[in-house]
Amino acid sequence: MEDGEQREWGAKAWTYLSSVRSLSPLIQCITNFVSMDLTANTLLSAGASPAMLHSPNESPDFTPQVNALYINVGTLSDNWLPAMELAAQLASKLNKPWVLDPVAAGASRFRLKACLDLISLKPTVIRGNASEIIALAKASFASTKGVDSSHDSTDAVEAAKSLANSSGAVVAVLGAVDFVTDGNRIVGARNGVPMMQKITATGCAFTALIAAFVAIDPSHAMETTASALAVFGVAGELGMETARGPASLRTYLIDSLHGLDQTAVISGVKITAI
Repeated sequence: MEDGEQREWGAKAWTYLSSVRSLSPLIQCITNFVSMDLTANTLLSAGASPAMLHSPNESPDFTPQVNALYINVGTLSDNWLPAMELAAQLASKLNKPWVLDPVAAGASRFRLKACLDLISLKPTVIRGNASEIIALAKASFASTKGVDSSHDSTDAVEAAKSLANSSGAVVAVLGAVDFVTDGNRIVGARNGVPMMQKITATGCAFTALIAAFVAIDPSHAMETTASALAVFGVAGELGMETARGPASLRTYLIDSLHGLDQTAVISGVKITAI
């Protein structure tokens, strides 16, 4: 039964990846300085079209044209926050999917409030690590280890369900097992390799890829989110076969994502209902 379920998910993931490649959705990325390069290259290698555009003077003209919006608060500042809020407001008003990456949400009161304010603008998907999701679910500032999680993904499953129910968003928690929930259903994706955690901004790239997949089928955000996580994880597994460490894995990860074929996806994706 589990093998059949995984192959069904694999076929679904391949359909989404193929659609990204054929349709090349335009993704507006308001993301942090650290992740811009890897985020853009991840989207390009998957077949999407990234636009690293964050000026509030441009969003009124540009955001209505995009297929999805991706907001990442990693290097949050007073100057960037209004641009994030404006783009999110436009996306929500125009019924365009948008995805939030609440980096280090519990690290400061300023950051927590900014993330909660963005969530009030109705993201389609929220993707974070366990500590970020717990902080958001509790709306509670807590000392954290910077952008790193102090919890396992399994610790945040109930918090993820709570946040999904309160926000209306699909919530994804990255960890040894990546959990995705709409507040009712939960699936787990078990792809990827530990070395991916040694490459800065891989989590940001995961979230950008979610935005590209959700752009293809916004009405099935849970399925597209889980598929994006698994596909990027499969690319990491294939890249690790050749990589010698984090630096080379970064290169092979992008190459592998670009070269993924139907067999690799259908046979490699490991998603099951929890």
